[in-house]
Amino acid sequence: METHHLAGSRTRDETHRRLPRLSHPAGDLPRSSMEGWHPLYPGHIPTSPLQKALLAAGSAVMALCDPYRHDMVAVLGETTGCLALPNLRDKMKNHPEGYRILQERPRIRLSTLDMARLQGLPDGSLGREYVRFLEDNKVSPDTRMPPKFVDDEELAYVIQRYREVHDLMHTLLGMPTNMLGEVVVKWFEAVQTGLPMCVLGAAFGPVRLSSRKLQVLATELVPWAIRSGLNASCVLNVYYEQRWEQPVESLREELGIFPPPPVRV
Repeated sequence: METHHLAGSRTRDETHRRLPRLSHPAGDLPRSSMEGWHPLYPGHIPTSPLQKALLAAGSAVMALCDPYRHDMVAVLGETTGCLALPNLRDKMKNHPEGYRILQERPRIRLSTLDMARLQGLPDGSLGREYVRFLEDNKVSPDTRMPPKFVDDEELAYVIQRYREVHDLMHTLLGMPTNMLGEVVVKWFEAVQTGLPMCVLGAAFGPVRLSSRKLQVLATELVPWAIRSGLNASCVLNVYYEQRWEQPVESLREELGIFPPPPVRV
């Protein structure tokens, strides 16, 4: 029995040596396209323009059917952001605080946040209101998916940063995570970032809202979100991790975000 086991092992080893080893995450690509390939960042999956188009179409359909499919929303953002992401990167490079963020690459994760310190900050401060938002809506910054389909390491960080400050946009805008609140934030982000994913969410998100909420959205919230998005400086140029003590109202005023309208969302 032992001799048979050893012989079987040799056979498997020889077979393994004869087979090509596929270390590429997209192992079904032609071998010629894999030679000399190196991942741009952990988890990166290279895709052709056609593959990106197919991924964008499929993820758009899934995201419209279920707006809470964050994985599909993430894929849509990565495969359609080829024009918006370089523009956002350039805005960050041309701003002192944004440039420092690009250089230092901070991450907003539970592992990087001192939750006890943030909970102890005064009411109204960015850190305290951010933690309150996470607790009230039962969300975590760790749910933000890492990028996969962005074929530039720096741009991959830009979209990662956008995802990780999304909850801070909710905090600054005073919007919950229900459908109405998400649509309002998407309108603001669409104007701010130009990402097609945000435009799509802003345009098609309201189809699930009641007539009463649609009226509030159209007459109060969307005009405010658009005006604020146009008036505000780029929200990716804020080193939020160094602003936790700053009052939310002060940061809104600094950025140029108008106070939220007095309506229940």
